[in-house]
Amino acid sequence: MIYLLEDDDSIRKLVVYTLQSQGFEARGFCVPNEFDEAVEKELPQLILLDIMLPIEDGISILKRLKASLKTRDIPVIMLTAKNSEYDRVIGLDMGADDFISKPFGMMELVARIKAVLRRSTPQKKPHSYNIEGLYVCPQEHIVKVNGEEISLTYKEFEILTMLLLNRNIVVSRNDMMDEIWGYGFEIENRTLDVHIRTLRSKLKDAGKLIKTVRGIGYKIGDSE
Repeated sequence: MIYLLEDDDSIRKLVVYTLQSQGFEARGFCVPNEFDEAVEKELPQLILLDIMLPIEDGISILKRLKASLKTRDIPVIMLTAKNSEYDRVIGLDMGADDFISKPFGMMELVARIKAVLRRSTPQKKPHSYNIEGLYVCPQEHIVKVNGEEISLTYKEFEILTMLLLNRNIVVSRNDMMDEIWGYGFEIENRTLDVHIRTLRSKLKDAGKLIKTVRGIGYKIGDSE
């Protein structure tokens, strides 16, 4: 089931019709309270969320979704007419899986949805990671360094767990951008570097475990 929260009637009806014609179950909502009531009754597989909405904007709704244990793992694609890089970066850093600007083609939207669903398919992962004083539990969203709990943003946590899942293997910049920021998303090249730098700083002594492999990407492994 895919939920669409969009106040424009014509767009909402067209998207729902297209998704249903492509074999998806889909429901559209024009106001946040109707959407919230539906989520309480049935969790969707993916959410399409417009930013410009009456009563409550899409960024605020995204924040609520990602703050709830019940809904934080549901992939979200943001829809917007805005071209502001600030809105795109804020939305993605708060946990959105992709970002598509209006006007968009229906087949492009379907392709983006399929790509996000492929990326969000659960993979078999260890229950927790322990490496030189760094403890990470993906299921409980816990990070500790030498017993001290560390607070990370959603994207910082995704970067850390991706590196840990590929421990001692170099993860390319392109793979990290595609996996964490989303299919086809154009983002300034320094964004990943800034997140890595902030992550290292927050991890304190464990920050040295994240190594830069010049010209390729990053890896996490035992300190030398």
